Amino acid sequence: MARRDRERRPAFSQLGPLDTTIPISTGTARLTLENDGSVLLDVNGVPSSHLHPDPEHLVFEYMRWMLLVIDRHLEDDEGASAAQLAHLGGGGCSLPRAIAARHPRSRQIVVEIDELLAQQVRTWFDLPRSPQLRVRTDDALSALTSWREDRFDVLTRDVFAGARTPKELISLAAARHADRVLRDGGLYLANCAAPPGSGLMADEVATLSAVFPHVGIIAEPAHLSGKRRGNCVLLASRRPLPEMIDRDLRSDAVSVRLARRAQVESLARAGRVLGPR
Repeated sequence: MARRDRERRPAFSQLGPLDTTIPISTGTARLTLENDGSVLLDVNGVPSSHLHPDPEHLVFEYMRWMLLVIDRHLEDDEGASAAQLAHLGGGGCSLPRAIAARHPRSRQIVVEIDELLAQQVRTWFDLPRSPQLRVRTDDALSALTSWREDRFDVLTRDVFAGARTPKELISLAAARHADRVLRDGGLYLANCAAPPGSGLMADEVATLSAVFPHVGIIAEPAHLSGKRRGNCVLLASRRPLPEMIDRDLRSDAVSVRLARRAQVESLARAGRVLGPR
């Protein structure tokens, strides 16, 4: 049965070749069709995106958490129906695709460094067209520093070189640029994959706290306590974070919480600000 399921016609009608190496600008990609019709995209041997036929169904946990927070933020923000969002890191554009489905009047720009991948995923996954969803081929830091002030309501960061986010994107300078390009009350969301014992989560929290007065962490308890590796979502804003986030998170399949303020402050004190002040 599983084999027949895999051999059925994919929900994505223009999907690239399955289970084979596909050349892209920075290396190789691979597409794997799952039994539910969703597609796993690997980039250079690392899972990059997981796209479901239902664009609002996000398989990667941290993306579900990001979407939950963005939903709350846009609900609370006046004029949110025409919100401007930017994403550093594209891959298969799972999160922007979900946002476009849920907030069709929003306008999004995705920065993806791999030109060939950016071209292919638009076709493979039938992504919304510009101006609803634009894909810009560029280095994430280059795009971030080039944007004008007060441009976006939401900025997300999901950039990795292998298993780590490039140092220049977790620096104090990058945090200041994120603050600069966000509108008053805008929200910054960052995917942080912190290995146990590395202190990376604390360093990122300390760095963001040096710029933004309101910082939060969405994480599983074992990850928050540093007992195991995992993806957490860092939140930062000049206004209080959207209410009801923790309650909303309780409906997720994973046992995840918004860290208490005391936990965030403790991590900020334990971490070091990354980059010169």
